Amino acid sequence: MKRVRGFTLIEVLVALLVFGLIATAAAEVGSQYIGSYERIRDKTLAGWLADNRINELRLEEDLPGISENSRDTEYGPYRWQVTTRVMATEDPKMRRIEVTVARYTDERSEPAPIHTLSAFLGEN
Repeated sequence: MKRVRGFTLIEVLVALLVFGLIATAAAEVGSQYIGSYERIRDKTLAGWLADNRINELRLEEDLPGISENSRDTEYGPYRWQVTTRVMATEDPKMRRIEVTVARYTDERSEPAPIHTLSAFLGEN
């Protein structure tokens, strides 16, 4: 009598289980990588926008007045809201600037805050 060689049903099921576990772990790692990439990308773009806004205020001839305003802007492939708060300090010749950058998403009408940058400006 010839003996037939091959895998038993149990061996095949164990192999499928191991493969399924490996595939699930690989999918999770890939998902985390994509999420991390998106956070870093948004943080970098928002940081550039905030830095640009503070530099715009530095280039103005006069010290900015105490105020708060927001403006929407397109930067990269996204729409952003840049909020600038100019606050008084103990020294009347100096202002504290706080720029908050938020990104609009498709799911919500309100933008999600991504980055805040603070700086101090003084009279020359």
